Amino acid sequence: MMIREAIEKLADRTSLTEKEAEEVMNEIMDGAATPAQIAGYLMGLRLKGESVEEIAGSVRAMRGHAVRIAVGDPLVVDTCGTGGDGRHTFNVSTTSAFVVAGAGLTVAKHGNRSVSSKSGSADVLAALGVKIDLSTDRVADCVNEIGIGFLFAPLYHGAMKHCAVPRQELGIRTMLNVLGPLTNPAGAGIQVIGVYEPRLTELLGKVLMHLGSQHSFVVHGMDGLDEITLTDRTLISETKGGVLSTYVLSPSEFGLAKVSPKELAGGGPRDNALITKEILQGRKGPKRDMVCLNAAPALVAGHKAKTLADGFALAAKTIDSGAAAEKLARLIAYTNS
Repeated sequence: MMIREAIEKLADRTSLTEKEAEEVMNEIMDGAATPAQIAGYLMGLRLKGESVEEIAGSVRAMRGHAVRIAVGDPLVVDTCGTGGDGRHTFNVSTTSAFVVAGAGLTVAKHGNRSVSSKSGSADVLAALGVKIDLSTDRVADCVNEIGIGFLFAPLYHGAMKHCAVPRQELGIRTMLNVLGPLTNPAGAGIQVIGVYEPRLTELLGKVLMHLGSQHSFVVHGMDGLDEITLTDRTLISETKGGVLSTYVLSPSEFGLAKVSPKELAGGGPRDNALITKEILQGRKGPKRDMVCLNAAPALVAGHKAKTLADGFALAAKTIDSGAAAEKLARLIAYTNS
């Protein structure tokens, strides 16, 4: 199907099949669609509401155009958010990635520079001293030898450049916001994805299940955060073994009190880099608790903990042992060698 036909179909509020969505996304990524067509297509999907099949087909096309890296461990983890929550917290998922790696799992952290926050994962890692634009071979070495590496999205998804202008000019959230976390170049089968809207938890959970994810958690803080939050309850859709379950998690289940949003606030890249360092060096408080909460699902999915409560405790233990800080130190040293 060509993009013009797809726009006509979407204008009638008719969903595309997975194959049709894949064909259209291939056309876009091959540079054969105009900016106006891309914008019209994205708006058509948004107004109708994207289906599981439409997202899955688009993911398949994007994965097909991506540069891939080879990782030896069959259990690869990614902790990644869609961004777009506009809450300006510190870099929770990036910090938790070092905790997950410190606990012994292999992490391929996929990310980009800031979209709506003051500091994206690439920004804070660069501020920490990590060289983010390594060759794919060097990144694969990081993941395989250290147990954690950073996959800077623009280096792996070059064909997405065709969407840059329409995306910027539209200035609103579209399906493109959710494709990034679903297209990890290392093929991460264990994912913890934070989303900016509650409706996306089950939708992306179904997409992940459809695409063969081993074990995933899609989370949305009821305060609007694309993280498991400490200021309110969190909606979670978990997929495992072809089964999707959705439930609500409260800080009280971990013996934690709710905190105010300002206690989780971040700043620019340098500010957030300092916060990450302090947490990994053992500083206690709500920010550390938030990191442990968000590391817990990955530790459960990676068979390091049986329950989220166990995962929370293991995350805290990993920080206190110095193992998480060591992963950061090794990544900085390796990427600059």
